[in-house]
Formats: sequence, C-alpha cells, structure tokens
Amino acid sequence: MTKPSFVYVTYIATTPEKLWRALTEGTFTEQYWFGTRIACHWAPGAPLTFRKDGALFNTGEVLVYDPYRRLSYTWKVEIDDAFRGERASRVVFDLEPKGAEVKLTLTHDDFDIDSKVHEAVSQGWPMVLASLKSFLETGRGLAVSSAGAANDTKEQVIARARAASR
Repeated sequence: MTKPSFVYVTYIATTPEKLWRALTEGTFTEQYWFGTRIACHWAPGAPLTFRKDGALFNTGEVLVYDPYRRLSYTWKVEIDDAFRGERASRVVFDLEPKGAEVKLTLTHDDFDIDSKVHEAVSQGWPMVLASLKSFLETGRGLAVSSAGAANDTKEQVIARARAASR
C-alpha cells in the first residue's frame, strides 16, 4: 500500500522574496493563516513552532532552508491527543518564478499509511494557501468567515480522529 501524500500547486502574482517572507515570518503568517504564527530561527535542524491564540498548534524541525527556492520542515500536530501519537510528517514548499508570478508547489508527505493528520492537512492546506494567495495579491487574507470555516473543519477532523482512535 502506498503512503498518502498531499500536493497542491498554485500560481501567485508576487515575487519569490515576498512569498518567502510570507512563509517564514510570523507577522505575515498571522495575517493569512487565520491567526497562526510561525516562529523559527531558520537554519537546518532548527526547531519551529506554530501557535494560535498562544496555544501550541504544531511543532517541527527545519530540513531545508534555501531562500526563495525551497523550504522544508517536519510537521508534528500538537493541538489534540487524537494526532499527537503520530510521528512527524514532512512539508516542502517549492517556489519557481514564472514571469510576474511564482509557481508554488506544496508537498506534504511522509505520513503513516493510516494517518489522521493526512486527512486534516488535506482539508486545511487548501484554505491556508487560498488565503496566502489572497494576502499576497490583495493585501488581505481570507475573511473572518473563512477563519470560522477553517475552525469548523479543524473541529470536524478532530472529532473524526478521536472517534477512529476509540
């Protein structure tokens, strides 16, 4: 059986430098990632955290830090016991300039075969990346109603993961 993975490709009217800052600076992630702030000292092996409203959401470790081209880190969900038992997966952002746009490819992989985190990120990443695109192209992430939708989705996925754990 093949291990699950999630791949998402989008084109954003921005520069690789602006996209890079949006992916790596907490003041930016809060604006499009529904209040989630990333914190890291960005070097291979460095720890990173994702916090929302002060609560620890995810942790990881930097795997690749190649500015304006590739960013990769491990992804360990800390928000709920239903996910904490899973080992860390891997996130890779590839940036490729295409004229006035940047092609962004997100690959989230290295999940266990029966991963509950895979289901969660498959629903979460499209909302986050749509909000990132909106933020970079218009100066605003998606509206508060979308943040509510993201929270509702998170709660539904947690409920399914808890039920599957029983």
